[in-house]
Amino acid sequence: MKKQVFNPFLPLDEYIPDGEPHIFGDRVYLYGSHDNEGGETFCMGDYTVYSAPVNDLSDWHCEGVIYSASQDPDSGERPYMYAPDVVQGNDGRYYLYYCMSGERGIGGYFGPISVAVCDTPAGRYKYLGYVRYPDGTPMKKYVCFDPCAFNDDGTIRIYYGTQCMNESNEILAADSRKLAEVQKRYNKTAEEILGTPDNINGACMVVLEDDMLTVREDAKHIIPYDADFGGHEFFEASSMRKVGEKYYFVFSSQKNHELCYAVSDYPDRDFTFGGTIVSNGDVGINGISDENRMNMTGTTHGSIIEINGQWYVFYHRLTHKSDYSRQACAEKIFISDDGTITQVEMTSCGLNGGPLTGEGRYPAPIACCITNGRMPHGSNSIYTESFPNVTHSGNERYIGEICDNTLIGFRYFEFSGTGRLSVTVRGTGSGTIGVYTEIGGDCLGEIDVLSCENWTEASSAIDFPDGVYPLYLVYHGTGEIAVFDIAFS
Repeated sequence: MKKQVFNPFLPLDEYIPDGEPHIFGDRVYLYGSHDNEGGETFCMGDYTVYSAPVNDLSDWHCEGVIYSASQDPDSGERPYMYAPDVVQGNDGRYYLYYCMSGERGIGGYFGPISVAVCDTPAGRYKYLGYVRYPDGTPMKKYVCFDPCAFNDDGTIRIYYGTQCMNESNEILAADSRKLAEVQKRYNKTAEEILGTPDNINGACMVVLEDDMLTVREDAKHIIPYDADFGGHEFFEASSMRKVGEKYYFVFSSQKNHELCYAVSDYPDRDFTFGGTIVSNGDVGINGISDENRMNMTGTTHGSIIEINGQWYVFYHRLTHKSDYSRQACAEKIFISDDGTITQVEMTSCGLNGGPLTGEGRYPAPIACCITNGRMPHGSNSIYTESFPNVTHSGNERYIGEICDNTLIGFRYFEFSGTGRLSVTVRGTGSGTIGVYTEIGGDCLGEIDVLSCENWTEASSAIDFPDGVYPLYLVYHGTGEIAVFDIAFS
């Protein structure tokens, strides 16, 4: 019998955001950035890959480090590797595309797109060079950031770009202050910026030769920088997939917490906005707004993939009150006959194939909703104010800084009537934990919590309904508590 798998689906001490899942052979591989636990900036670790059999998405195996930042010639100046992607070339080898950056993203827009190569999907990659023109000069048209690699039936396409500023060239030419800001952000001259006819911002694509380095067709925008996507305009995190004969461009929008998609019959033009696939604060689900987001929100990056006939979206969630310790999550999605994807909610059981069983013990950090009703949005920093968050101390991972009215939600469990629910807690707080299967619904019972220095299990008999339901725990009391795990008996 296959074991259960939770969100996040990798070990709780592993932080691999910006996930690009790919199937090579009979395994699905997750390529992504590598954050540190409680990290001080983005992407402090070397690239580490996990893989699972396509027929058992509960069995994720660490393939180890495939590439180190020190292998890149620019690592002395910009020591961190950002969101990568891997594609199989026409020669059968595997090519890794990425960009380098410095502290807190400084310099992340400065360089070219670097390339490494390996004979196997998760072996040790070797530095190959950078995307370049035939004369050997680096290709740095527009802004080289977040590259996606796509083998389109033998044509190698690299999608990339960012859109931090939306001003037209005419506005920039007339406003020296704004122009100076863009120059500083992108490390480009005024001539380079104003000399780009269709604007330096936006989603772009370049076609490469079979050597995987040399530009065959010069870069171009695939979406006009001033395209109107109804408030969901492109920001970063380019990813391309093909669904039937349609091209699906997946990206992080200007809202910075949602993965959206646009669709076209062509790989390089005429994309129309499709919608939001997932938000790491469930913003947009059931009327949830930015103001009442269900988690701390922040950067997101990921893509969609079909595995054994089921489509999934891979994305990441935030921990440690920052954008610097992000964990891989995934959810089932459904592509309608008309090609649309309806936004899905975050769950605790994304790759499980169904709800979690309402028995046994579960780590608290698999909660998919953690909110005190006023959760912040990530800001390229570590928050110092108190609010509930997934954190760690030594080898323990838990939800800390839980105060009065904090809700912790798990979706979904399959219950079978009355049972006993235990919660392992510690902290200065005293009060009760209310148990619900619906936000704002009837309370099924309460668990008394007393102030305690060490982890202590508190429990109560709960009359659970039969069937599949979410589990919501709401703390009411003084002080702050932390929750380590929950258990059904």
